[in-house]
Amino acid sequence: MRFISPKTDFAFKRIFASSEHPEILISFLNAMLYNGEPTIQEIEIIDPYSAGSVTGLKDTYLDVKAKITGNKTVIVEMQVLNVAAFEKRVVYNAAKTYSTQLKAGEGYLKLNPVIALTITDFILFENTDKLISHFEFTETEEKFVYPNCEIKLVFVELPKFKKELNELETLPEKWIYFMKNAPSLEVVPETLGSVAEINAAMGIANRANLTLDELNDVDKREMFIQDQLGSVTKGIEIGMQRGMEQGIQQGIQQGIQQGIEQGIEQGIERGIERGKIEGEIGLIMRLLVRRVGDVTQEVETRIQGLSAEELDDLGEALLDFTSEEDLIAWLDSAAG
Repeated sequence: MRFISPKTDFAFKRIFASSEHPEILISFLNAMLYNGEPTIQEIEIIDPYSAGSVTGLKDTYLDVKAKITGNKTVIVEMQVLNVAAFEKRVVYNAAKTYSTQLKAGEGYLKLNPVIALTITDFILFENTDKLISHFEFTETEEKFVYPNCEIKLVFVELPKFKKELNELETLPEKWIYFMKNAPSLEVVPETLGSVAEINAAMGIANRANLTLDELNDVDKREMFIQDQLGSVTKGIEIGMQRGMEQGIQQGIQQGIQQGIEQGIEQGIERGIERGKIEGEIGLIMRLLVRRVGDVTQEVETRIQGLSAEELDDLGEALLDFTSEEDLIAWLDSAAG
């Protein structure tokens, strides 16, 4: 026994939008929206594309749409790929579903609440481990809910669910396990089969109950998803490689720039130091001329080769010189 993946749009709609088994969607929505409580008692599954159209509005991407107890509208979307501006699309679909309820001339009192349930096969909220997240309008500081909060967003992030079959306890856990693992099952596990609605869903997902054309359609859709995931993975790898190359190049450039800057700084420091030495040599040469008279070029060259410390010593010693021979003797002593 093999089962199709509920995460493909074909399978998701076939399982949860079945007019013959509305109890499946009721159980699933109660699990995802109300933590398994039997809040939804009645449901009307409707065509997700049949909402009144307004000129200029984009097409709505939905998998399931239904009217539930409390005269609320629930729109459901199963999303496998994290496409660009996906978060905006979720808000747009909810707002569009809410705004297109009214016909020309109808008042706002006829507007009914909308719940947008989105199941993702990727992690959307990195800052939390929460599996099912609920959003509605709240005051930013005191967090009280906006009166008659008409639009709610609910997200289920499948990758965050880590439990194994023998660990399942609640209805939400069993439905999420079914969503993630149906294709890998060979039989209907007792843990899942004990829930009549999940058992019915697995019957619909059984590949043996599909026609050849439906199986071909399912296989093509699953292959398409895998190709897209492969493209995304490849894109990430290429992006990482390019990022590393750019990082290395930038590092080299920064290194060169830092080298230049350090060279300039060191050059300035050495220039200042050399300037001090040249100044000290000039002073010593003037003092020597006064003490012993003009010196030969050879002696001057030897003096210019002295270190800063040696120049300081020469500056103190030259006061005792009376001739060039005294200077040469000192230089010989310093060199030795």
